[in-house]
Amino acid sequence: QVQPVESGGGLVQTGASLRLSCVVPSRNFGAYNMGWFRQAPGKEREFVAAITWNGGNTQYADSVKGRFTISRDNAKKVSFLQMNNLKPEDTAVYYCAADSGGRVRQRIATRPEGYDYWGQGTQVTVSS
Repeated sequence: QVQPVESGGGLVQTGASLRLSCVVPSRNFGAYNMGWFRQAPGKEREFVAAITWNGGNTQYADSVKGRFTISRDNAKKVSFLQMNNLKPEDTAVYYCAADSGGRVRQRIATRPEGYDYWGQGTQVTVSS
């Protein structure tokens, strides 16, 4: 079973930056599309950003466009989510997810059902 592991969350003030990392210990990481989702208390899990297996295409939720950047390093089997100009509404548990069929399907999935492997999540709290 592939188990992504997130890190980098924390408590920051409005306007600050954080960089989340997701390590995926799989020899097939280079074939996975990678996604980031978040879930705030009492809310459904929502799509944040995703990147194709080769890094050639990315997609973002409207709420984070221009502030968040997703990237990946296939040699190190890691995906990153750079979060700038954080706002209190960004407060949530952030989850990393892997779509094992990414290289075959090509298209990016924006729903949780499109991903096979999930991390345990990392808490991001933005104070006002």
